[in-house]
Amino acid sequence: MFSRKGKTPRRHPPKKPPNSQKDPVGVYCRVRPLGTENEECCIEVISSTTIQLHAPEGFKTNRNGEYKETQYSFKKVFGVSVSQTELFDFVAKPLVDDLISGKNGLLFTYGVTGSGKTFTMTGSPGQGGLLPRSLDMIFNSIGPYQAKRYVFKTDDKNGMEVQNDVDALLERQKRENNLPVPKTPSSRQKVDPEIADMVKQEEAYKADGVDEDSSYSVFVSYIEIYNNYIYDLLEETPDDAIKPKPPQSKILREDQNHNMYVAGCMEVEVKSAEEAFQVFWRGQKKRKVANTRLNRESSRSHSVFIIKLAQAPLDADGDNILQDKNQVTVSQLCLVDLAGSERTGRTGAEGNRIREAGNINQSLLTLRTCIEVLRENQMCGTNKMVPYRDSKVTHLFKNYFDGEGKVKMIVCVNPKADDYEETLLVMRFAEMTQEVEVARPMDRPICGFTPGRRHRNQERGGPVDRDMPLVVDNLVYSLPPLPSCELTDPHDDITLPRLIEALQNRHRIRQMMIDGCLNLGCSNVIKSKFQELDSNLITRDNFIHEQNGKLFEKDKVIQNNKSEIERLEKKTRMQEHKIDILQKATKIYEDDKRSLQHELETRDQRLHREQSEKRRMEQRMQGVVSDTQLRWEKECERRVNAMQLEMQNKLWVKDEKLKQLKAIVTESKTPGRPEPPPRQTQPKRPSREEKRSAPAKRSASPSPLPTSTPVRPLHRRSRSAGGEKWVDHKPTTNVDLGTVLQPVIPNAIQVSAPNEKALSKCDRYVLTHQEVASDGEIQTKLIKGEVIKTRGGGQAVQFTDIETLRQEITTVPSRKRRSSEGKPTNGDGSDGTWTDVETRCSVALEMRAGSNMGPGFEGHGITK
Repeated sequence: MFSRKGKTPRRHPPKKPPNSQKDPVGVYCRVRPLGTENEECCIEVISSTTIQLHAPEGFKTNRNGEYKETQYSFKKVFGVSVSQTELFDFVAKPLVDDLISGKNGLLFTYGVTGSGKTFTMTGSPGQGGLLPRSLDMIFNSIGPYQAKRYVFKTDDKNGMEVQNDVDALLERQKRENNLPVPKTPSSRQKVDPEIADMVKQEEAYKADGVDEDSSYSVFVSYIEIYNNYIYDLLEETPDDAIKPKPPQSKILREDQNHNMYVAGCMEVEVKSAEEAFQVFWRGQKKRKVANTRLNRESSRSHSVFIIKLAQAPLDADGDNILQDKNQVTVSQLCLVDLAGSERTGRTGAEGNRIREAGNINQSLLTLRTCIEVLRENQMCGTNKMVPYRDSKVTHLFKNYFDGEGKVKMIVCVNPKADDYEETLLVMRFAEMTQEVEVARPMDRPICGFTPGRRHRNQERGGPVDRDMPLVVDNLVYSLPPLPSCELTDPHDDITLPRLIEALQNRHRIRQMMIDGCLNLGCSNVIKSKFQELDSNLITRDNFIHEQNGKLFEKDKVIQNNKSEIERLEKKTRMQEHKIDILQKATKIYEDDKRSLQHELETRDQRLHREQSEKRRMEQRMQGVVSDTQLRWEKECERRVNAMQLEMQNKLWVKDEKLKQLKAIVTESKTPGRPEPPPRQTQPKRPSREEKRSAPAKRSASPSPLPTSTPVRPLHRRSRSAGGEKWVDHKPTTNVDLGTVLQPVIPNAIQVSAPNEKALSKCDRYVLTHQEVASDGEIQTKLIKGEVIKTRGGGQAVQFTDIETLRQEITTVPSRKRRSSEGKPTNGDGSDGTWTDVETRCSVALEMRAGSNMGPGFEGHGITK
């Protein structure tokens, strides 16, 4: 792979062999004591690995409105009475052991603001936290094997170089003479009593895996991540009261081993725990803190204290450190104090505090997202990209989650009820974090030199000239024999103590012989005996070392089996928990099913009742319809009878008129001068009551035939007929009545929907509208209007008249009778031919429409 133009190609180191052994992230929980005894507590410690959360009063979480109690399991739960020493033994001490063995470690505290994270990490005078106790254990373990100052030197690329004693001395003199800033306080200077009280512990811890044939040096650095920017808390800036210079942010870079580090960060070499903690305290004073409603000194940034341990083996003689950079092993322990998640509504934050809280919550959210993606990739077999780069916190510690060291987390919780919601979220995140597994770091290679070089160099004595007596020779060969040291069982607790006791006896006798030899003088023969004895002891030591290696392998297998068992037990517990959840969900679903079935049965019964009610209503309506039909039939019969009576009365009036006409005609045929017929008045038309009461009188004399044929009157045309042109708008939904009563407009443009083209060619408009009248017949309305041209060149319709057309059917009853001669007669016995003609002539055709009929409308009407 080639880089951009002008730069040398970047070399990638060879990939490390994949490590199949993985360890879960160790998550511990520490419960802070309540501030006052009267406060409501929402956390209860059930066992050494389990806590239970109680929802406070007024906080309901499930559907039934009941209070919900949840349990969470951790690797270890520390109650309110647990001391800092016990917490250090379980959590930080194994990480310090790994640091001295050349392995990396990450420990961070997580929790809500005011939950005791800073106290857990730093502590107080007399109650030192994890950080000062870790420093004290490191220097107690490597104190006799520390290299001189400036022998190890950083190369500003996250690596270490080794200088010889002369170069280290020159650099030490140069720094002491030329640096304008105050020198770093050494262990020989007077230390603050308060700092010494925090660092000095009741019990001096020492690591077991210290290599005596190596030299060590400790470097510390302290940074903070504020608003997603990295600042060096140990960087010395010149004080300028007029124009102070703001601190410069640092950037993250990747070294040749793909490990992330802060470029340009100051790394201070320290030689004692007090000196290291004093450097930490100097940076702690620069850390961003603020006073909020929940915490008097609330951390506004994430602080990271990095302890870097450099170690290099001695040469074959045990005098000097090897000047090979590849033999230098650098391990580091990161102690992270994360800022607490908070809600601005509770803390009362304003201005910059709101921005700080937002950045804190965003970085913690990114950490949660990375843990979720890691968990999903490991449990589901996916290969999603973990968003480390979204936050400086996750980007800096990317290597630890990729298998560069152990990861542990202490979840600090405040049991007061006000923090219940935030504590619930913290617990869920902690429970999810325990399911993430991190690859176990590889063991560092051991130098190929013979162990015990430093010790032999210290035990070298002067030349011996005199011979040793024969008693010493017998003593040499009379050393107690070594017992059998073959290990067959990893749980064997007898063989190793017996072998250790025998070696201690042999070493004591050997020391006595060396002391006697130094006092009395030894000959060359005795010296050769001692050399032979040394070689035998070295051989035995190598054998013991080999057996220890085998035992270590067995222990690793046992640990792997234990971790596998723990993982399976944890998985079993998780499955049991899921089964409980599924059983609860099944119970809820069954309850819902029963309630839904009950509701369905209730609705079915209601539906049956409604259907029966509907049937009863239908029967009732059928009865009402039949009653109404019968009533209307009677009413129609009554009306028909009334109409028949009325027609009989009209016929009677016609008969009277004919009789008078017949009398006049008869008188006019008499001889002599015809006299004018007397003037007769029109007979009074009887009223409806008189018609009903008076009997119908009919003329007995036959009516003469008419002398002329009745003339049918012509149809009267509409007054609107002319040269006007109409738009006949007939919707497609109109019903054809099947009669001659149809609106007919000659030379009209018929449309089913009006349009601008048709309106532009005509000056009148008519719309045919049909609706059902109150008596059940179809009623047709003709809505007429005039087409007016608008100024814009369009057309508008102004409605001027509405005509109503209704169809009425009237039946003329037949009253013809036949006389004895077989001729049709009227009701009074007279001849009905003339009467029938007059009756038919009385039924004329005329227009029965509105006052203003449209052009061309024709219809049949009945004259009464």
